[in-house]
Amino acid sequence: MSHADLCAIAVRWLKRPNSAGGPGCHVAVSECRSGWTGEVPDAIGFRAAGSYDDGSIVVECKTSRADFLADRKKAHRTTGGCGNWRYFLAPEGLISPDELPPGWGLLTVNNRGHVKPVVGLAALYRKTYARDSDILHWRHEANRDREQFLLTKLLNRLGDVEEMNLKVKMAYSERSRLVTRVNELTEQLSNERLQRYVGGRGQ
Repeated sequence: MSHADLCAIAVRWLKRPNSAGGPGCHVAVSECRSGWTGEVPDAIGFRAAGSYDDGSIVVECKTSRADFLADRKKAHRTTGGCGNWRYFLAPEGLISPDELPPGWGLLTVNNRGHVKPVVGLAALYRKTYARDSDILHWRHEANRDREQFLLTKLLNRLGDVEEMNLKVKMAYSERSRLVTRVNELTEQLSNERLQRYVGGRGQ
């Protein structure tokens, strides 16, 4: 399984809803820069559901022991960095839980691409209800400037975001109008059928 494969798996996992064992991120992307230099998260997701575990989640994908061991030497691993919650994703057996940096979780993936949370907040959610203290135990202070840079550059790639926003709002408005009209016509048709039925019985 290649690094690109793991990144794609990580993004899918980040977007997986809570009900399916994922963190339920609303936005998730792979390998986007968080500045002109420095950290490029393998996968990062953002969740804003109005709950205590809202925030950013970083997943670093490792295909070899050498890659994992070299990771701890990166400057943003010792201070700052992206992600309120952070995980390593690796094939089963590559990383031992006791090798993890403080506050990091571990996700393993099998040959079929199935992700299993082993350590971290996601693993806790699989077993029991997480208390606020449990959530805070795994929470990092994320570098908001870098995350803002990443999201801004990502939105810029999409073109005119306001134009897209207006089109989406118009589409939702039109959908609402059509739903209302369909309901009106359905009720009108139902009333006409009832009137014909009653009229037919009276003859």
